[in-house]
Amino acid sequence: MTDKPEQKKASLLERAAEDLSKPKPLNEKSDRPDPSALSVEPSEQQSDLSSFRGLGAAKPVVVGKDKIEVEEPIKTGPIEQSQGLEHDQGHQKRQATVLESETTVANKDEAITENNKAKPVEKRPTVQGIDLIALRDAGFITPDMPPNLMSEEFRIIKRSILLNAFAKGNENKKNKNIVLVTSSSPGEGKTFSAINLALSIATEQDVTVLLVDADFSKPEVLNRLGVAGGRGLMDSVADKDVDLGECLVRTSIPNLVLLPAGRQHNLTTELLASDRMEKMVNELSTRYKDRIIIFDSPPVLASSAASVLALYMGQTVFVIEAEKTTEPQIKESLNMISACENINLVLNKTHYSGSNKKFASYYGYGGR
Repeated sequence: MTDKPEQKKASLLERAAEDLSKPKPLNEKSDRPDPSALSVEPSEQQSDLSSFRGLGAAKPVVVGKDKIEVEEPIKTGPIEQSQGLEHDQGHQKRQATVLESETTVANKDEAITENNKAKPVEKRPTVQGIDLIALRDAGFITPDMPPNLMSEEFRIIKRSILLNAFAKGNENKKNKNIVLVTSSSPGEGKTFSAINLALSIATEQDVTVLLVDADFSKPEVLNRLGVAGGRGLMDSVADKDVDLGECLVRTSIPNLVLLPAGRQHNLTTELLASDRMEKMVNELSTRYKDRIIIFDSPPVLASSAASVLALYMGQTVFVIEAEKTTEPQIKESLNMISACENINLVLNKTHYSGSNKKFASYYGYGGR
């Protein structure tokens, strides 16, 4: 048997050309994917995906050999009408779900906002009690205590103030019933004198007193009286929505009302010099004809607020600590509050006993 000459293997190009020249049956299925398709799956499976419509359509994902799931398409634009009613209904369902979700989130946000709303500030009691026993033990005069040397001294001080405020012929004097209590330096006893003066005036039968804590840096009036504070003078001056009347504190001592200092402010002096402050002081002076308004001011040489407050005052009680405050300090301080024409000097912490005035010994209670 004669060996046939070995047939030379055809090249890849030749075999490809030979395959293309062979006719294929029309119903023969090909396992080779169509390179022109957007999917790598067989053409038969692609023909079954009726939802495939190009960009924005469902993208087939291979899960198993014979199982195909359709991933929800990423929407890149409005849905065209040509996509069919079924797709539009699905979009409407998804849109309704989104709207419902947004409503739920909005309701949650509204609930959170409602819960996070600032709770209303608890109002102070209508009348705040003052412990007279504790007040007396702290060295203050009280309406129920027997006469003593200190109470008689403050009776003399207050009588001069009341005469200047309500005497006939002084009706045209501006703010004659507003009194500034101050000193040159801290620690001289101005707050002690202001409280005792207010307590003494509160015992009058026909006069009421409003004690204003105007020492905004170091307010002490309400603490010494044992009264809870809150919004006060500076809050009303800085904010037009804060009514001054709502800041007043009524006490268990008849005829005594308090006005807290309020919050601290970096523009205290400028606010005190404003038109709003001037209008408020004028209103305090004219609203109640039978009221004395006492301002416990910061020390003159320690704060510029005292010299501004002096512009609105009809009277001033200037407290001097005995054997400590120097003459130059007194002169400088009096010059800074010279806007007030009526200034009274009170010598505090004195140990001089050469006077023949012994009021308490006359009543048989002993001096203090």
